[in-house]
Amino acid sequence: MNKENKIKIGDVLEGRISVNASGSAYLTDPNLPKDIYIHKSNTNKALHLDKVKIRTKEGVGRAMEGEVIEIVERFRTEFVGTLQISPKFAFFIPDSNKLPIDFFIPLNSLNKAQNGQKVVVRLTEWKDDAKNPNGEVIRVLGDAGEHETEIHSILEEYGLPYDFEEDVLAEARAIPIEITQAEIDKRRDMRNVLTFTIDPADAKDFDDALSVEWVDGELFVGIHIADVSHYLRPDTELDKEAFARGTSVYLVDRCVPMLPENLSNGLCSLRPNEDKLCFSAVFKLDQNGHVLEEWFGRTVINSNRRFTYEEAQMLIEAKKLPEEYEEYFQTEEGHALWKSILTLNRIAQKMRKGRSKKGSISFDKQEVKFKLDENNKPVGIHFKVAKDSNKLIEEFMLLANRHVAQYINKRELPNVNRAHDKPNDDKLNNLKEFISQFGYEIRIDTPEETTRTLNQLLLDVRGTAEEDMINNLVVRTMQKANYTTKNIGHYGLGFKDYSHFTSPIRRYPDVITHRLLGLYLENKPTLPKIEKLEARCLHLSEREKKAQKAERDSIKFMQCVYMSENVGKVFKGIVSSVTEYGIFVEILENKCEGLIKLSEIQGDTYQADTLNHCVKGYNTGHKIRLGDMVHVIVSSVDIEKKNINLSLINL
Repeated sequence: MNKENKIKIGDVLEGRISVNASGSAYLTDPNLPKDIYIHKSNTNKALHLDKVKIRTKEGVGRAMEGEVIEIVERFRTEFVGTLQISPKFAFFIPDSNKLPIDFFIPLNSLNKAQNGQKVVVRLTEWKDDAKNPNGEVIRVLGDAGEHETEIHSILEEYGLPYDFEEDVLAEARAIPIEITQAEIDKRRDMRNVLTFTIDPADAKDFDDALSVEWVDGELFVGIHIADVSHYLRPDTELDKEAFARGTSVYLVDRCVPMLPENLSNGLCSLRPNEDKLCFSAVFKLDQNGHVLEEWFGRTVINSNRRFTYEEAQMLIEAKKLPEEYEEYFQTEEGHALWKSILTLNRIAQKMRKGRSKKGSISFDKQEVKFKLDENNKPVGIHFKVAKDSNKLIEEFMLLANRHVAQYINKRELPNVNRAHDKPNDDKLNNLKEFISQFGYEIRIDTPEETTRTLNQLLLDVRGTAEEDMINNLVVRTMQKANYTTKNIGHYGLGFKDYSHFTSPIRRYPDVITHRLLGLYLENKPTLPKIEKLEARCLHLSEREKKAQKAERDSIKFMQCVYMSENVGKVFKGIVSSVTEYGIFVEILENKCEGLIKLSEIQGDTYQADTLNHCVKGYNTGHKIRLGDMVHVIVSSVDIEKKNINLSLINL
C-alpha cells in the first residue's frame, strides 16, 4: 500500500504486530501511513512481532481499529520465563512484558525443570478453542532471581550465544601468533612512529591506536585499527560465527565477545610494546584539523604506551603531575607523548566545533555505571560523562570512518554505509510543540535551522532536571541508524559519507569495510554482489538492535536488584514517558525508572493521552505531564520481570 493512500474501514492490511504490557497492540509497517490500534480481545493468538493480516473496523473511542484475521508468520517460537509447577500441570510465565499470556506445559514436557526455575520454552501448539498455548521446556537456565541465571536469560531472550563451539575455538587457537618478516615486508612499517592507545580502565581489547609524527614541520596523524581481517578468513567456522554474532554485547558485568578471547584480547589487541598488524588511515592535518593528504593501507605498529581515559584527561588538565607520573613524562618519550595528546586534543576541539557548525548533533549523555561487589551485586550507581579525552578519541575515529566511506563512495564501489536518515516532520513538530511548555524552542523550517537549534536545545537543557527527558525525546525523534549499501548520509553527524571502520574486534560491519577497502586498494577486479552485501547489512543491523536491547535489559536488571533494597522509600523523580497503561518516572538520585500504573493513581480515574504526553483525571481534569516533577514511593520490585513499581504520593 502506498503511504499516500488512505485506509478505509474493511481494508485488509499486513504488517508486524507490536504488543504492549496491557495486551493491546498496534499493526506497524513502513508502508502504512499510520499504525493501527488492535484491542487485546482482537489479537487472536498473535504474539509480539508476528507478521499478521488485519481487517480494519470502526473503533471504540477512536476512528479506526483492527482485528487480526490471519497469522502469516510467527516472529519467534522460543521464549524465556519462569516455570510454575502444580501436581497435575505446569505453567510458564514469560519474562517479556510484550507477552502478556502464560503457556500450559504438560508434565511430560518439563525436561527435568524444577518449580521456580528459569527456562526456555518452545511453543508447540495453540488450539483454536484454547485460551493458552501449549509449550515444552527445551533448556533449563537455573533458579530464577540468581544473578547468572538472570544474565543468561537476557542473552537467551535475544538469541545471543554466550559460549563458543569447540570447532570455532580450535580454529582460533590454530592461528599463528608470530608475525613473519614476509608479512611485515608487505606493509608500511610504522613501528618507530610515536603511538599510543586510550581506552577505558577495564578494557582488554584495544582495537584502535593513534600515532603522531612531525615531518618537516607538518603534522601526520595515524589512526591504526587492528587488522582483524588478516586473521579472520572468509568462510571459516570462526568467520561464520563472528558474522552470526555480528557484534560484541556489553552487559553491566561482562562482555560477550564477537571473537574468541585469544583474538579479541590477544592477537588483535593493540597492546603496548608488541608488534601488531593494523589497517591504518594516515592524515596530514593543518592546525584546524583539515585534511591536506590521506593514505590508507596495511601497517605494522608498536604502541609506546597504553593510557586510560582518566590518565589522558589528567595530562590534558594537568598543571602539575602526580609524583608517580612525573619521572616518566620527563623522559624524551613521555614528554613527546604528553605533547602529542595536548596537540591532538586542541585539534579535536576545533574539529568538533567545525562538525557542529556543519550540522552534527552533539549528544553528551550520562552513562549509568554500577559499583559491583564480589558477587556482582550492585552496591552503588554513578554516572560517567564524556570528557576531553573521550572526545579526542571520538573525533579521530569519526575522521577515519568518514574518509574511508568517502574514498569508497566517490569511486561508486559497493560499500557498507552507516546510514542515518533525517527525522520525520511529524515527530519534529511534536517535539517543537512539547518543549515549548518548558520555555524551549527549535526551528524546523530548514535542515540547517533544525540541527542548529537542536544543538542549542541540548546545550540549554544541560544540568536541568528535565535534561534526560528532553535528550530522550530528541533521540526518539531521530530515525534509527542502520547498515546499508545505499548511501543516504548520516543525519545525526552531518556527514554525507560514513562507514564503520574503527572497531573490527567488536563489530562485524567494520570487518567487511576492511575487506572491501583492501580489495579496492589492491584494484582487485571482482566486486561483491550488492544483493548479498545488502542482505548482510540487514542481518548485522538486526544483531545490533538485539545487542542494544540486551544491554538495556542488563541495566534494568541491575537497577531492579539495586532498588529492591529501597522498597518503601520515597524519592523525587521526573515523568519520563507516558503510555496508555501508566506513566514512567525516572528517579533523579539514581536514574532508575519505574512505572506508576494508571489504575493505581489515587483520587480519580486517569486516562492516557499519549499524543500530548500526559494522563488526565476523568472527573477533576487534573493532568500529569511528561517532565512533571513528582514524589514517588517504591511499592515493589519484580527482579525477574525487571519491573520497578512506583506509587504516586503527595507531599
